[in-house]
Amino acid sequence: MYQSACRAFLALALIATAAAGFLSPGHAHAQVPYLSIPASEPKYAAIVVDANTGEVLYAKRADSPRYPASITKVMTMYLVMEAMADGRVKPTDMVTVSARAASQPPTKLGVAAGDQVSVDDALKALATRSANDMAVALAEHIAGTEQRFAALMTLRGQELGMSNTRFVNASGLPDSRQISSARDIAIMSRAVMRDFPQYYGYFGIKSFYFRGRLITSHNRLMGQFAGMDGLKTGYINASGFNLAASAVRDGRRLIAVVLGGRSTVTRDDHVEDLLLTGFDVLKRRSLGESITVAQSMFEPVMEGPVVRPPTAMGDAGDVGGLRVVLTDGPAPAGPIAVQRSMAPIADPVTRPAPAKKATPKKPRGQYVVQAGAFKSKDQARQQLKLIQKRFSSAFAEAEADIGGAVGGYFRVRFEGMTADAARAACKTLKAKKQACMVIAP
Repeated sequence: MYQSACRAFLALALIATAAAGFLSPGHAHAQVPYLSIPASEPKYAAIVVDANTGEVLYAKRADSPRYPASITKVMTMYLVMEAMADGRVKPTDMVTVSARAASQPPTKLGVAAGDQVSVDDALKALATRSANDMAVALAEHIAGTEQRFAALMTLRGQELGMSNTRFVNASGLPDSRQISSARDIAIMSRAVMRDFPQYYGYFGIKSFYFRGRLITSHNRLMGQFAGMDGLKTGYINASGFNLAASAVRDGRRLIAVVLGGRSTVTRDDHVEDLLLTGFDVLKRRSLGESITVAQSMFEPVMEGPVVRPPTAMGDAGDVGGLRVVLTDGPAPAGPIAVQRSMAPIADPVTRPAPAKKATPKKPRGQYVVQAGAFKSKDQARQQLKLIQKRFSSAFAEAEADIGGAVGGYFRVRFEGMTADAARAACKTLKAKKQACMVIAP
């Protein structure tokens, strides 16, 4: 009770500070980490986190300020779930929709002012329809006003470790003061499933019926990616297409956050790639391989046309990278020959010439460079051909191999490299937007 009272007092102090900020821009700037995001700043930011351990597997501009858009509603739902867990609110409680809530722009549930909706239905509408009217209605039901609720959101976020986040509304509708980051969103996502597992199922609802209407989820990827069970999409013009997603495979849970997608398709593709890569890394670690997701992994083109090949995106994933754009012609019909030294064949009529003294070979390393994983062996051959043609000098001392399918995927690998040579080769590939990762012995 004391903690709730302290939090309410601090929330009122935040409201007072925000109000003062409107009168004193300089003071407001001192209170908020970021007031705006430069127009030149790329919208794209991403992070992948092991939900069990908190380990960051991949991060790109994870701490840069971004507009969260409707991912904001994860924190709105967090506070409602907190109130339910504390017994202050019940799922069956009825929420009266104010005129202000009813006037919110789409998307919304479309309930008239003065009508009532249960807390349960309001939460379902937030998770699926991303209903702005229900976000405001719930905020007013919990805290009296949306402004006070937003201050509570900010305070709770700071308590969770969201140091780069400030909320000014409960919906995520456009406001240049409402700022977060990919890392903070991952912290929030991890917190809601950790603190309220009994309510986390709301984020996995694909559809529900409300007064005879079927309300479906905006998160199309949830029905396509095996193991995905939440969380939330988001979009405003200033943010691009955002998605915080979580999935479980083989008892391990990953959280992926992608901000600034060019479209829902490119955003969803990228989240899928990140999750597949992350799960493959965890699986290989469990088998004893010392690997990580490359920090300089190819960043997808989010602002223009994206070429996504029909490659290794299925149940396992391409641990070498996210996208490989193939520009060469079709792969040869037969297998690619790998040159190996062989003993001369003796002439059946004449005596074989004396064997020449073998030239000592340079010591081979034990590092492996992987340049992609593919569902089809032909696609793997095509990638191998491209790498050998364009980057032959980087792999002069390596032995190329595709081998048989592992987990349904054919992996393009260059074996027998030293650590320095492997890292240098990978750096060269990634500079040309090619998938690559170094696998230590």
